Amino acid sequence: MSISARYVFRPGDAGYEEELAGFQTGFALRPELVVGATGAEEVRAAVAYAAGRGLPVGVQATGHGLPGAAEGGLLITTRRMDEVRIDPGARVARVAAGVRWGQVVEAAAPHGLAPLNGSAPSVGAVSYTLGGGLGILAREFGWAADHVRSLDVVTADGALRHVTAASDPELFGGLLGGGYGLGVVTALEAGLVPVARLYGGSIAFDGAETEPAAVLRAYTEWTAALPDSVTSSLAALVYPDMPALPPHLRGRYVLSVRVAFTGDAAAGERIVAPLRAIGPALSDSLREMPYTESPTIHSDPDFPHAYWGDGILVSALDQEAAASVLELTGPKAGRTAVVQINHLGGALAKERPNAVPYRGAGFLVRALYPLDAEGTGPVRALHARVEAALAPRTLGRAVNFVFGDGARTEGLYDPETRKRLARLKSNLDPANLFGRN
Repeated sequence: MSISARYVFRPGDAGYEEELAGFQTGFALRPELVVGATGAEEVRAAVAYAAGRGLPVGVQATGHGLPGAAEGGLLITTRRMDEVRIDPGARVARVAAGVRWGQVVEAAAPHGLAPLNGSAPSVGAVSYTLGGGLGILAREFGWAADHVRSLDVVTADGALRHVTAASDPELFGGLLGGGYGLGVVTALEAGLVPVARLYGGSIAFDGAETEPAAVLRAYTEWTAALPDSVTSSLAALVYPDMPALPPHLRGRYVLSVRVAFTGDAAAGERIVAPLRAIGPALSDSLREMPYTESPTIHSDPDFPHAYWGDGILVSALDQEAAASVLELTGPKAGRTAVVQINHLGGALAKERPNAVPYRGAGFLVRALYPLDAEGTGPVRALHARVEAALAPRTLGRAVNFVFGDGARTEGLYDPETRKRLARLKSNLDPANLFGRN
């Protein structure tokens, strides 16, 4: 039977494998049918086709956050839906489902504006925002989801809806933070912020020369007095000893503090002075920069690879527990583990009428583990020890940073938000058509 779309692929077809390719290579998707959508109408037709045949529906933009391996069903890929429109007067960006953050940054910059993007320019803007969206300026401006003005979404009944806080407050609020299971968002409109330049970068320390627990303690104490205009994180990992890496990183256990501050360079220099006093730096890229250079603050990998990970939201950062996490995931772990501790609070804590949970969290502890031939078993076991160390102050898990473990849903929402989303799901998608998102 046929489907109304220009790009349709089945297993064995030329282009099938290429259409499935994404950033995450650790989990195989083998859908019965792939629809490479070029617009909202093709998404609507694909959903209606799947609903009529009882096929589960998945959606892939860039493939960063795959929930895990899946067989059968229908997959909608949105990479061809890559239109960005900027309204500089209203400070609004209209972003289609396949757009990456880097595109939005580049489109907004000539107008002296910036989106509330994440650290990696290759990540899909719409999917990241539906999970809340923790941006590099988050403490000053809040979650990306908080700035959404409208969404276009195809629901399980095959209807394309334009949803705003006024037209359908329940669905609008549910999509922002919990939108993966409620439909396929084909575009959204979100507010931009008047930021053309910032002060930021990273300062890195060798864990063999400067005690990791001392770096952690100094960083945590530094965050206690920061203004909301400073958003930061601490990352820790053992770099592999590879010729492709800069010599100063090869084989070292490196702890890096990343900073983004919307004030001027002079104020920025004063703010980061305590970081520079921690110890000798392996590298120091803290500087004033145009916003278009902000991806260099984190320098996230831009090549596809296999990984598993999770994000743990804690009320506060217990020094002993956090030091234990560094010990577990550091040089003695026997495998690569990337830990990032994000300082939250500020505008992130302000309540909004959407489904972004755990706004009272003080920190987010993200753990990401590259996968090898042993699969997920060893990294799950290691992460269980990380979770146990943080358990006394854990509030829940961060939807944006659950990689490869979509079947495990506990902790993703507080009880009240979970009930609210379950009610919406029951009304909109009782057959669980979108259970694979």
